[in-house]
Amino acid sequence: MTKHKTATRDEWRAARLELLKAEKELTRRGDELARRRQELPWVRIDEAYRFDTDDGGASLTDLFRGRSQLIVYHFMFGPDFAAGCPSCSAIADGFNGIAVHLANHDVMLWAVSRAPLAKLQAYKRRMGWSFPWASSFGSDFNCDFGVAHTEEQMRSGEVEYNFRTAKWPLPPPAGEDGPRGVAAGAGTDWATFSRERPGMSTFVHEDGVVYHTYSSYSRGLDGIWNMYQWLDRAPKGRNETGMWWRRHDEYGKR
Repeated sequence: MTKHKTATRDEWRAARLELLKAEKELTRRGDELARRRQELPWVRIDEAYRFDTDDGGASLTDLFRGRSQLIVYHFMFGPDFAAGCPSCSAIADGFNGIAVHLANHDVMLWAVSRAPLAKLQAYKRRMGWSFPWASSFGSDFNCDFGVAHTEEQMRSGEVEYNFRTAKWPLPPPAGEDGPRGVAAGAGTDWATFSRERPGMSTFVHEDGVVYHTYSSYSRGLDGIWNMYQWLDRAPKGRNETGMWWRRHDEYGKR
């Protein structure tokens, strides 16, 4: 017998209608936040960032591919990683289906990582992905947008991430389901792994100029991590006791 509260259908409907009021309020709040994001001031990009892509070298402007808007997912895959971050991989599993729709609505979606292009291409084949993925190897792009830190910054013990300065790297807990295990799964150690951070940044191309318009990090990425939107509506919610997710080709292997 379940320990969860039960009810008649009429009682359930009454409770559901009460929850619907809160959901509608959240939806309206989300619309307001989206409006405020679009009202943020734009920052002109004058740095000549260069990227390696499947089609050769590219500038930041080239990544727009004729669209006026660009969304970059800062995928954690450092130069010394053997594989991409499992968490970023779970997020990126949702990109294939939406990238074509965005591209046909004046928005290009790219993943960008510091690993050399050959590593990204091999991992992309393994994962069966088709969305555009560029290497920023040798560029300051990731550091400038707060998702990579130099060895000197790490040695200082303080780095800026998510618009605040924090002590880093924090001592990670042991165990394969914790950060150490995630680092090992990427084929590297915690110190190297922790130099990379996840995030997303958006840009607009107008009158021949590229502007930075928005960036988000940490829990700000929950909205693009599709599986969590489903879990939040499942009977037991996220129901997490650790980092339970795997790359999609690793389930059942341990």
